[in-house]
Amino acid sequence: MNIKTSKVGVIGSGSWATAIAKMLLENVNEINWFFRKESTIEQFKQNKHNPRYLREVEFDTSKINFCQDLNCLINNSDIIIIAVPSAYLPQILEGADNLSEKYILSGVKGIVTDENLLVAEYLNKYFNVSYDNLGVLAGPCHAEEVAREKLSYLTVACTTEERAEKFARLLRSEYIFTTASDDIWGTEYAAVLKNIIAIAAGVAHGLRYGDNFHAVLVSRAIQEMKRFVDTVHPISRDIKAPAYLGDLMVTSYSQFSRNRTFGTMIGKGYSVKAAQLELNMVAEGYYASKSIQKVNEKYKVEMPICEAVYRILYDKVPPAKEFTRLTKKLC
Repeated sequence: MNIKTSKVGVIGSGSWATAIAKMLLENVNEINWFFRKESTIEQFKQNKHNPRYLREVEFDTSKINFCQDLNCLINNSDIIIIAVPSAYLPQILEGADNLSEKYILSGVKGIVTDENLLVAEYLNKYFNVSYDNLGVLAGPCHAEEVAREKLSYLTVACTTEERAEKFARLLRSEYIFTTASDDIWGTEYAAVLKNIIAIAAGVAHGLRYGDNFHAVLVSRAIQEMKRFVDTVHPISRDIKAPAYLGDLMVTSYSQFSRNRTFGTMIGKGYSVKAAQLELNMVAEGYYASKSIQKVNEKYKVEMPICEAVYRILYDKVPPAKEFTRLTKKLC
C-alpha cells in the first residue's frame, strides 16, 4: 500500500461518507465515489455538494470520479473506504468482485445484523478479504463537526500499528488528528456498543433523568464495554482511549448523535417505528442491540445497560419500568 500513488474509492453517500470524502481530498488528488442514482450525481455536479447530506461542504467535483457501477469503483481503486449503514451492507456489496485484492477501511459503526458479524468478520468470511488488508475507523468524530472543520480525533485500527499508520495518513489534516491501533475487534465492538448505550442515554433524557444519573450511566457503561471486549477479544488495551471512552462519551452526549436522539424519542413515548420515521436516518444502535444480545448468549457477560435497551426495543417493556429496574443495578 502506497498512499502517495494508490487510488482511493468511497462506498457510501451519507453524512459520514461525505465527511470521509472531505478528509481524503485534503491529501489525495482525486477519489472514486459510489452513488446509486444518476440524478444524485447530476445534482452533486451542478451544486458542488452532496444534495442530501452535509450540504454546507463544497467539493471540487473535478477531483471526484462518480461511479454508479460498484465493480467499476472496486476495479479502479487500490484502497476502498466503506461508510454505509451496517443493515444495508450485504445488499450494497451484493455482486461485488475482487474485494479480496484490495485494502479496505471500514467506517461502518455497526454490526451486520443477519450474521451478527463485525464488518471485518463479514468481509473476511464472504469476500475473502485478509484481516491484514483490513482497517477500522473509530473514535469521537461526528460528520457534522468534520464538515465545519472542528478539531477532531480519529483512531485507525489494523492488525499492526504500522499498517494502521499508513491508513491514518490518508485522513490526517490540520483539523483531523489520527492515531494508530492494533485492536480491530475491540474498536469495532466498542463502536457497536456505544450506539446501544447512547440509546440508553437518550431514553434517560426522554424520561427526564438528570445529569447526575447520566454521568453514572456512562461511567458504568464503559465498565460494561470493557467486560465485553476483554471477554470477546482479550488483549491489552486502554479502555480510556478515545476509540473507546471518547467515542462513547460523544455519542451519549452530543446533539449530533442520532442514537441518543432515537433513544430520547423512545423515552418520551414514541414507538420504535414512529421514532425511526421521524429520525429519517439509521440509528445503528437499534439493530446492534439485537445482535449483541444474540452474541452475548455465548459469552454471558454482565451487560445490564445493553440488556435494558434490548428489552425496551424488542420486548416492548415500558421505558420507565425498565429504567426503574436499571437504576438499582447501577448502584
